[in-house]
Amino acid sequence: SSPHLVGPPLMPRAARPLPQRRCKGKSDRVSGGRERHRGRERPTGTGWGSRRNAPGTSLLMLVVIFLQCSIDSEEDMFGDFDSFCGNDSLLAQVEDIEHKYQQDKNTDAKAAGDIVLGNLESGICQKKEDNFSTSENKIALKADKEDAFHVNENDPVDSNQELTESGLDDLPSSQLLYFGKIDQLSSGSRISPVSERSNQCVNSSDKIRSPSSFCPDTEHRNRPADFSSDSKHDLFKTESLKDHLKSAMAGNAKAQTLQVSKTKQLKEAVLSEEICVARKTIESSSVDIGPFYGLPSKVKDLFRQLRGIEKLYEWQHDCLMLESLQQRKNLIYSLPTSGGKTLVAEIIILQELLCRQKDVLMILPYVAIVQEKLHMLGEGSRGATLEITLAKILYTSKNTQIIGMSATLNNVGDLQKFLQAEYYTNNFRPVELKEYIKIRDTIYAVDSKTENGFTFSRLLNFKYSSNLEKADPDHIIALVTEVIPKYSCLVFCPTKKNCENVASMVCKYLKKEFRAHREKEKRDLIKNLKNIGNGSVCPVLLQTIPFGIAYHHSGLTNDERKSIEEAYSAGVLCLLACTATLAAGVNLPARRVILRAPYVASDFLKKNQYKQMIGRAGRAGIDSAGESILIVQEKDKHLVIFTNPLENCYSNLLLELNKGMQSLLLSLVGLKIAVTHEEVDNFMWSTLLGVQQQLLSKEKSLSEIIKDGLENLIEKGLLKGRISEKEHNSKCILTITPLGKATYKGSIDLAYCNLLYRELKKGLEGLILESNLHLLYLTTPYDMTSDFRPDWMIYLRQFNQLSTAEQKVADIVGVPESFITKKASGQAIRKNVDSAVVNRLYLSFVLYTLLKETNIWSVAEKFNMSRGYVQNLLNSAASFTSCVLHFCEELEEFWVYKALLTELTKQLTYCVKTELIPLMEVAGVLEARAKQLYNAGYKTVAHLANANPGTLVKMIEHLSLRQAKQIVSSAKMLLSEKAEALQEEVEELLKVPTDIPGTC
Repeated sequence: SSPHLVGPPLMPRAARPLPQRRCKGKSDRVSGGRERHRGRERPTGTGWGSRRNAPGTSLLMLVVIFLQCSIDSEEDMFGDFDSFCGNDSLLAQVEDIEHKYQQDKNTDAKAAGDIVLGNLESGICQKKEDNFSTSENKIALKADKEDAFHVNENDPVDSNQELTESGLDDLPSSQLLYFGKIDQLSSGSRISPVSERSNQCVNSSDKIRSPSSFCPDTEHRNRPADFSSDSKHDLFKTESLKDHLKSAMAGNAKAQTLQVSKTKQLKEAVLSEEICVARKTIESSSVDIGPFYGLPSKVKDLFRQLRGIEKLYEWQHDCLMLESLQQRKNLIYSLPTSGGKTLVAEIIILQELLCRQKDVLMILPYVAIVQEKLHMLGEGSRGATLEITLAKILYTSKNTQIIGMSATLNNVGDLQKFLQAEYYTNNFRPVELKEYIKIRDTIYAVDSKTENGFTFSRLLNFKYSSNLEKADPDHIIALVTEVIPKYSCLVFCPTKKNCENVASMVCKYLKKEFRAHREKEKRDLIKNLKNIGNGSVCPVLLQTIPFGIAYHHSGLTNDERKSIEEAYSAGVLCLLACTATLAAGVNLPARRVILRAPYVASDFLKKNQYKQMIGRAGRAGIDSAGESILIVQEKDKHLVIFTNPLENCYSNLLLELNKGMQSLLLSLVGLKIAVTHEEVDNFMWSTLLGVQQQLLSKEKSLSEIIKDGLENLIEKGLLKGRISEKEHNSKCILTITPLGKATYKGSIDLAYCNLLYRELKKGLEGLILESNLHLLYLTTPYDMTSDFRPDWMIYLRQFNQLSTAEQKVADIVGVPESFITKKASGQAIRKNVDSAVVNRLYLSFVLYTLLKETNIWSVAEKFNMSRGYVQNLLNSAASFTSCVLHFCEELEEFWVYKALLTELTKQLTYCVKTELIPLMEVAGVLEARAKQLYNAGYKTVAHLANANPGTLVKMIEHLSLRQAKQIVSSAKMLLSEKAEALQEEVEELLKVPTDIPGTC
């Protein structure tokens, strides 16, 4: 058979040499070594082919060793090249062999093959032993932990030789293409290169130009072993063997080398094999769950490397081994906070994605297949939305698995019945949590065994001066200084203002030594916050951060919150004064959690909320202990009852009528999930409301409630049909009106859908387009106006800064200048003006200023608002504008709004100058970075997609190579998505209609 030949680069006799670069074949990579023979270098190990291969097969293998030699033109570059071993030209020898072959018309095909191979071998290097069997020339592909290729155990080389990344990257294009099918390997398979080549059957593609006669597959398929005279003639009838060889060599040399690292591809191939095995295992009834709960061992390695997780807790193992999970049944599992619930959800998600190749829906704030903090089913419109989502999934898809997890559940039976799920619970908590309550200067330990729920623990040991006692009557300073700065501490406060006050008060009375703790990192944090605020930093944070203290609430911008959270997690900040929102969805653990008061705003603290807050204390892997202290005034002592059970979780479909029951009924008909009264009844019985309807519906039955809801939707003009108690009308088909369809397609709150329609209709009569102020008013969220009170002096000042055309907008919507003037001057108002419209126009002024200045800080200062509120307004307006756009798309009369709202949605989403919007679409690019890129000449997504990461790093200040690579990769992905969308559009346009007149 023909061995791989690795020698010095071929040198032309012409003056211009080729680059001095080794033309490497696969042999010196796979075989693992070379030996010297007759003054030349020869690889050890077996060759690729077998003497039984058809003529041309071994010649094709010789072609691949020239792939990395440069070719700049179509000229004949091979005739004057030296051969590997002697002075004769290689191609000259090939020509002689071909001539001899053509003279002997009656030669047996096998013999012809032997002559070709034999002459080549004798003219090029030492002839190898005859009669190598195919099995002796196999090269095993072994999916082991080193992700390396090994030669057959019979080969005289080290079988543990690893195939290095650099070696793979240097492989010629034809050999790289040979590896292209690597992912098709099944577990444990060993593939012969000969058979692999037969399957690939090299063709005349732009990658490798090779005649069909070079494919052994075409030589052996459906023909006898012996050639006839005609068949031997056909083998070479198109062009000579020499021309074939030259053509293939030229084509291979010009072929582009694959850019993807071959080692990476091989590792991915090994991972694919493990996933294939895992998929088969997880779908079988076997109790063997594989290397890591049905997942590839690579997943286990990543958990260890990235998360430091060496071993699962016993409960996690038990939960993942539940028969209900193995059979893909619905499951609810409940454990105390910090028990490790999220890891179980992550493993289940990976099983779905990698092994079963199923889609996964994640409902925030926690990650799982379809899961949420289940007790939030009973919390307002959020709970109603979650219940609607789960009910639709349960009703329409019997194959979808639902996994729910929660730390706080009481009436699990109702939830089990609703979700048709099994239940798993455990009281495990890796770090013990000790609960305390403080009344005056006494601290009590929570003890459910006692009558009142707590017992005496200790007196507070801290000397207070009279001034300090007045400033800190709750002894917060005493409580926090017991743990900071060595350990972390969270102080939950009832209001945002209270958070800032507590942070300021504590740092005023701390010793100067606190400033020295990680001083440089604190300065870096302030610098980072200044960059976020375009040069501005909150005065409170500027005062508190040097002491390692900060506040955390919705008044901060998203970037500010993120920076503060990261600093706290890194230990730069040791104390956060925060609101209850931090208890859910943000993993910021502490050694001690202090509850400033048993209130959230003005509402008394629920036990579920209390459990969520104190659950931040003593997180696994971070603290060895955790404790919570609830500060209670003497007057509230009787309200704090620790022995009470957790609150039950109830449906909110009735309490949130517009966002609950009626919204659900409208979408059921619109999506054609249920289109008759009877079908709607059947669906509603499967909801949590249906499970609990005996508890919730004292006056009316569920059927009567449904009937009232459908009739209300018909009255609003959202549905058409008749609802009657008579049996013969119960089958009446309900249909959705255009307005109803626009409402549910746009996710418009039913309380505002008719108002929105009227305002958009009125806008058509005289839309002011001198600026986007009128459009902004139409897309300012309705639900942000109810609790808002404008500053009338600011209102008048902003109104006076508008142009004459823009001032007409106020008059059109129903807020005359005289009204604003009188309000600002404190005069009595006789004419009634809709306060919701007044407030909405004021908020549209905020958005209008924001789009002009693109600076949240400066706008917040102008309107005397918190920057967090301004950002929330911006985000809500962007979301609502998108909803209004979808609303208008369903109503032909509003066609004019489509283009206008499309652009406005982009402006609100990114809130930057128009020219920066394309760059802002790229993941990882925020406004400051977009400005840098634009000024450097990267003005489009295409510029970024084709950028060199190294060049980006040099041109863009403070950009790391990792960030540059991420930006380039994201831009490429964005372009690819846009191209795919256009391609789908093209395919749709070119699709031949099936109902062409006159066709069958």
